[in-house]
Amino acid sequence: MPTKKRTEENFKKKKFEMALHKENYILLIISFAIIVIGFLLMIGGGSDDPNVFDESVYGFRRVTLAPMISLFGFVFAIYAILKKPKIDKTDSKKNN
Repeated sequence: MPTKKRTEENFKKKKFEMALHKENYILLIISFAIIVIGFLLMIGGGSDDPNVFDESVYGFRRVTLAPMISLFGFVFAIYAILKKPKIDKTDSKKNN
């Protein structure tokens, strides 16, 4: 029973902790901005007259560049979630 008592004491002493570290959240914000930039690059290319076809819909920026940037943003978001934060000496002193 002493192990159960110790875990209860540790649980009571433990304060609220975020699921991720501050560094992870900063990287997630950056990845969100990259995704938004990718989607903004896809905007446009429409024609005012429905009877006239506009070839700019199939431009390099909308078909190739913007999806690649958005995909990079999603991959970067996965990296931001999975990255283990560096624990500096000040954090380790607080935990002891």
